[in-house]
Amino acid sequence: MARKSIYLASPLGFADSTRGFMNELVTSLEAIVDVENPWDDLRFAGEFQAVQRIDSVKERRERLTRVNTEIGRCNVARIDASDGLFAILDGVDVDSGTAAEIGYAFAAGKYICGLRTDFRLAGDNEAAIVNLQVQYFIVASGGRVATSSPELVELAKVFSGSE
Repeated sequence: MARKSIYLASPLGFADSTRGFMNELVTSLEAIVDVENPWDDLRFAGEFQAVQRIDSVKERRERLTRVNTEIGRCNVARIDASDGLFAILDGVDVDSGTAAEIGYAFAAGKYICGLRTDFRLAGDNEAAIVNLQVQYFIVASGGRVATSSPELVELAKVFSGSE
């Protein structure tokens, strides 16, 4: 039987302060499932650097529009090719891109799990750990919201059939 694969939806690649945690989590998950981490794709880093050198606002926006479209298209293809989606849900509210990827994955019939280690209240009411719609998509897919990295790794074991 082929190993299951997951797409890792997260905003963790945006900041130096969170990349180490993301890389540790990916390493833990890769022991169990194949991980498609969009932050590993460095094709677009050079594009963003090149755009910074463009003086024309119009030309900069046109180039960024092309890059943004290509990144979105690539992420959709990655989600489509994966068996499930695991999402990082930390923050005052779930990152908007992560929330969009969760919604897309749910509509595509993917299994979804989340990780929320943030102790701040972020749900719409006391029965929701995060935004109620995001939580609904996760639970309705058969997944759960874990509150620690080891718990998420255990969910990956169950998902992969190795537990």
